[in-house]
Amino acid sequence: MSNIYESAATTLGLFNSPCLTKVELRVACKGISDRDALSKPDPCVVLKMQSHGQWFEVDRTEVIRSSIIPVFSKVFTVDYYFEEVQRLRFELHDISSNHNGLKEADFLGAMECTLGQIVSQRKLSKSLLKQGNTTGKSSITVTAEELSGNDDYVELAFSAKKLDDKDFFSKSDPFLEIFRVNDDGTASLVHRTETIMNNLSPVWKSFKVSLNTLCSGDHERELKCTVWDWDSNGKHDFIGEFQTTFKEMKSAMDGKLIQWECINPKYQVKKKNYRNSGMVILTLCKIIKMHSFLDYIMGGCQIQFTVAIDFTASNGDPRNSCSLHYIHPYQPNEYLKALIAVGEICQDYDSDKMFPAFGFGAQIPPDFKVSHDFAVNFDEDNPECAGIQGVVEAYQNCLPKIQLYGPTNIAPIIQKVADSASEEMHTKEAMEYFILLILTDGVITDMADTREAIVHASHLPMSVIIVGIGSADFSDMQMLDGDDGILRSPKGEPVLRDIVQFVPFRNFKHASPAALAKSVLAEVPNQVVDYYNGKGIKPKCMSDYETSRAFSP
Repeated sequence: MSNIYESAATTLGLFNSPCLTKVELRVACKGISDRDALSKPDPCVVLKMQSHGQWFEVDRTEVIRSSIIPVFSKVFTVDYYFEEVQRLRFELHDISSNHNGLKEADFLGAMECTLGQIVSQRKLSKSLLKQGNTTGKSSITVTAEELSGNDDYVELAFSAKKLDDKDFFSKSDPFLEIFRVNDDGTASLVHRTETIMNNLSPVWKSFKVSLNTLCSGDHERELKCTVWDWDSNGKHDFIGEFQTTFKEMKSAMDGKLIQWECINPKYQVKKKNYRNSGMVILTLCKIIKMHSFLDYIMGGCQIQFTVAIDFTASNGDPRNSCSLHYIHPYQPNEYLKALIAVGEICQDYDSDKMFPAFGFGAQIPPDFKVSHDFAVNFDEDNPECAGIQGVVEAYQNCLPKIQLYGPTNIAPIIQKVADSASEEMHTKEAMEYFILLILTDGVITDMADTREAIVHASHLPMSVIIVGIGSADFSDMQMLDGDDGILRSPKGEPVLRDIVQFVPFRNFKHASPAALAKSVLAEVPNQVVDYYNGKGIKPKCMSDYETSRAFSP
């Protein structure tokens, strides 16, 4: 059944964004009731995934005969997308001994969750619900593990000695090229060193390259290395070549001297006493572990989600049905749609499910002064709301109590979240990464201060998502999204990382909420990885994580 998942996903058009990674899910059950006094159940777990409101089967475990505490050897491999809510259903069936089909099987219970919940907790245990959603004694435990790819990097450095002299009036100007030999026999350039002028014993600078680029993760793949004498006219002179593998290079990590004869095949044929055209020496080989987004999430890193809502007068009077803040009894407004779409994803990665919610651009009680970072629940000491539903309720409750005003300043709220992120940065641990969702109906009026705040925030464990609500001209907002160029502060300082994603909600007005979430959250995993890898911060190991956080069933 290995192709069921791929074919079903393709048929349903389920995954049209690049897969972030693959996750392995292992399943075990406990407390399964005996079918009858004479025999124990023969359990099997079926994994289903939801698409367009329908459940379809992805895969199933083997059947374990006569067991009430089965630990299944079958491993489910699923594609993982941070920016999607991937709903899973694990069904436990008692398969008849004579038949492995589900038609004759007894349904023993099911558990539903999201893939995000499993990977954020790494190990999820829940009761199995029987028909009618009644809880029995049986439970299921699902353990997630990232399917390790070839994301590691290797740092290499080469030198050479006694290279052939190709120049009449000076010594050779050598550079080295490394090629990966592909399965079809073609060669792909992996790295070209700098040229060392007038030197037959060059020492080239070290360089870093991913193992995927170097050898496609295959340590025994042939690598072809060529040494040239650089010429200004581009017609470089061939000095010699050699073949190797990364497996051979790794021997240098044990202190072994690794060197190769640089051979010119033509000289080898023509010259009787030809030995080589010099020696090339590997002076450094060091594997650099590049941690993935799931390494950090599974190591206990929490996504701290904060929302900021625009309450400026340009939204229109909330009592008027034309207002962007109008609360329709049956249809959520654009602010609520965007909040729920993005918040539903992020909440799976926050263990306490408490989300700070702020407003800006309104006159607030009791003195009705304009505030650009007030708590939507009016509790400045504790602006957190219980779950995304709590944020929705606080938003709806505050609308009648405030006076929409202006201007549209978002720098204060960015700075407020940056203060929290700054405290996390000083711990030098990967425990909290902050996502600020800003919902605004117009072009911001404090652009200079906002640029300054974003440049500062780019040094912190923090990302900013801005969703433009309504039909305003948001062209000036695109400059905050570094995709079109490098954002700089008014003083000219560039952002350290691209941390802002801006999208107008109108682009998704007729699409599903999942499409908006996918668009604005797709860059977050790379932003998390870039921050922690750039700082040299490793994920907390599992043992540290387990002592600091209890798994909730």
